[in-house]
Amino acid sequence: MPDLRTSSPARFIVFLTGLALFAFLSVYLLTSFFGRDRESSVSLGGDKIGVVEIKGVILNSEHILKTLNRYVDDRNVKGILLRIDSPGGAVAPSQEIYDEIRKIHKEGKKKVVASFGNVAASGAYYVASAADRIVANPGSLTGSIGVIMEMTNIRELLDKIGIDSYVIKSGEFKDIGNMTRPMTEREHRLIQGVINDIYMQFVEDVASGRKMDVAKVKKIADGSIFSGRQALGLGLVDKLGSFQDAVDLLAGMSGIRGKPRLIYERKAGPSWLDYVAKGTLRKVFQLVKGEAFNGIFYLMQ
Repeated sequence: MPDLRTSSPARFIVFLTGLALFAFLSVYLLTSFFGRDRESSVSLGGDKIGVVEIKGVILNSEHILKTLNRYVDDRNVKGILLRIDSPGGAVAPSQEIYDEIRKIHKEGKKKVVASFGNVAASGAYYVASAADRIVANPGSLTGSIGVIMEMTNIRELLDKIGIDSYVIKSGEFKDIGNMTRPMTEREHRLIQGVINDIYMQFVEDVASGRKMDVAKVKKIADGSIFSGRQALGLGLVDKLGSFQDAVDLLAGMSGIRGKPRLIYERKAGPSWLDYVAKGTLRKVFQLVKGEAFNGIFYLMQ
C-alpha cells in the first residue's frame, strides 16, 4: 500500500478528514442509540434521595436539568445528591446547571449536597459550589478555577503542502481564530477580554455559592488544583468523607429518619462510548479541522 503522506500530502489531509468524519458519525449514531434516558424506579413510597451523576466532560446540561426537575417535583424525594466525577467542560452548560441548583436552594425546595469522586474540577466545581454542602474525599482533585480557550495555527503545514486559504469577511474580527494565519494583537486583546469576563463570572458565582469574599476566591482562582484536604482548608469544601458520608449528611439535613433509598436517573450505554464521543473525538477534530471544536471552557487540562 503506498504511503499517502509522501505520495500526495493533499490526499493524506483529505484521507484524515474523511476518517475523522466517519469516526464521528459512527460514535454519534452509537451514542444516540444507546444514550436514551433510563429511569430507575421512583414511583414507590418512602423517603428517597435522588442522585444526579455528573461524569465526564460537561458538554450538555439537558439531561441533568431534566433529572433535577424530576427530583424536585417528586414528593418522595427529600434531598438531591450530586455525585461528581468530572474535569469540567463547556461554559454555558456548567452555568445552566449551577443556576438550576441555586434556584432550588433559594426557593428552599430541597437540600442539595455535592459528593466528589476522583475529580470535581473547574466547571464541575462551578456546579458543586451552588450546593448547600460539599463533601470531598481527602484525595479528590478539585479547584482549577479558571477559563481556557485553545486555537490551532496550521499555516506552516499548509505552506508545505501547497494549500492556500482565502477569507472574505464583513469585519475585522469576523474570522477571529482562523487556523490558517497567526492571531493579531488586536484579536488577542479582544479574546482576552472575553476570557477575563467569563473568568470573573466563575469567581463571582463561586463566591456567591460558597458565601466567600470575591477577593479570597480570586486569590486561589489561578487554575491551581487542590486535593480534597487542601480544599477543606481553603473553604472550597465543607467536609471530608465518602459518598456514604454525603448520603448520611443529606439525610440528616432533609429530616430523613432511618436509611434513605437512593434513586438514579441515568443515560444507558457503555461509559467508554460517552468518553470517546465527548473527549477523545474532540481532540481528533481539533487536529484535522482546527476550528470545529474551538470554544471557551471551564476545563482542567
